[in-house]
Amino acid sequence: MNAYSRRGACPALSAPMQTGDGLLVRLNPVAGGLSPKLLIGLAESALRHGNGIMEVTARGSLQIRGLTTQSATLLAKEVDALGIVVRTGVPVETGPLAGIDPQEIVDPRPLADRIREAVEDAGLSQRLGPKVSVVVDGGGQLTMDAVTADVRLKAVSTEAGIRWRVSVAGDGRNAKVLAKVNAHAARDIAVAALRMVAEKGREAHTRDLSERQIASLASWHSTAPPSVLPDISPTRGEIAHSRSPLPISWDAEGEPAPEPPISPLVGEMSGRTEGGAVEHPRSPIGVFDLNTGRALGIGLPYGSMPAERLIALAQSALTLGTSEIRLAPGRALLFLGQPPAANPSLQQTAATLGFVTAPTDPRTRIAACPGAPACASGRIATRDIAEAIATENADSLDFTLHVSGCAKGCAHPGPAALTVVGGENGAGLVVNATAKALPAGYRPGYDAARGIGRVAAAIRSARYQGETAAACLTRLGPADIAEAYRQE
Repeated sequence: MNAYSRRGACPALSAPMQTGDGLLVRLNPVAGGLSPKLLIGLAESALRHGNGIMEVTARGSLQIRGLTTQSATLLAKEVDALGIVVRTGVPVETGPLAGIDPQEIVDPRPLADRIREAVEDAGLSQRLGPKVSVVVDGGGQLTMDAVTADVRLKAVSTEAGIRWRVSVAGDGRNAKVLAKVNAHAARDIAVAALRMVAEKGREAHTRDLSERQIASLASWHSTAPPSVLPDISPTRGEIAHSRSPLPISWDAEGEPAPEPPISPLVGEMSGRTEGGAVEHPRSPIGVFDLNTGRALGIGLPYGSMPAERLIALAQSALTLGTSEIRLAPGRALLFLGQPPAANPSLQQTAATLGFVTAPTDPRTRIAACPGAPACASGRIATRDIAEAIATENADSLDFTLHVSGCAKGCAHPGPAALTVVGGENGAGLVVNATAKALPAGYRPGYDAARGIGRVAAAIRSARYQGETAAACLTRLGPADIAEAYRQE
């Protein structure tokens, strides 16, 4: 086992990553979920070998923090002893209710398995960077629209039957659409796109593909796969199509694919996105009807919980008859198998332990890293600040608020409406940008929650009838927001 992996890599069980509070490992069970007994065993192992903090990420991965080089090795051995098989290679992700959701268009798991096999057969796992990923979304109650991926395959119903809309470089709102094709072709376009990325090196993603390469993927013909060679200027002559591991031209019945992809002009140059405007994805917190029974979604505040509380919740679930606990994007757990009558009791136990049991909980709008004192890099007590903000300003949180212990912005790498970030000058406030941006104003770290309270008060004072807090923030502008934040 490596002592640690570089920051920015995915901290797999075999390659933990150094963080401010020790080594971190991330794992995804091959089975898709864990029994309550296995989750209890894993949490007990986290207590023995880490700092006792466990997390579920925005993508639905399980993380264990505070490990050392030696204890990470012991943890890996105990995971093996528990019989938990974890995914390796290029992540090919499906929704947490895949195969059991009566509202999904199609079960995405068979196609995801075929993509994993094709990626391995093509030898791409070793050539692609650790952050490269594929999403295969069958639709339903919990879609993968909020999850960013290099390649996205989304099931759609057409007059010709079920097709897969293939897109690259983004989430369900902004990914570039390439084609709408059958499952065989969707698999092969996905692998072709990954081959192109691999040719550019381990730091590359599909967002780095040229317009010509995107056009090549979007305009494949019924007689040849898209080119997967590196981008070469047309003045250097014709470019032969490279090998493809599988033919792209035929559907399941051996006939040419009946539905051609969109043209490059629509897919690339016009800026068309995957399906246009996308509704806000449903929260994974709440009750979901399944093919048999119901699932109960329970969230981890800021994606984090002490292992002792996870053990207590899993023990309650075991007593109530839960058979499986699945990880869900959005920092949540889905409890399956218990009788529907047991869900209120499980929700009450979760609420008592401090978990999130309602999708309207203001904590779901706040991203907060461990911060000080848990993380050595943290300059402010992020979780204390986040709790105070959530308690005092619930009526104003209809936007994403990021509380970051330092400028790395681990909990929310993208831009947020407001970001409180720890630094040498205290708690800075960044408006509509990432934690790395220059703050518009500062106040002492211990007083950051009061500063956000001042911003909330400004929103309440300036807000038009029917206007959202997010729209009001935009209208106020960075200067007025920073002035409110600095007020005593």
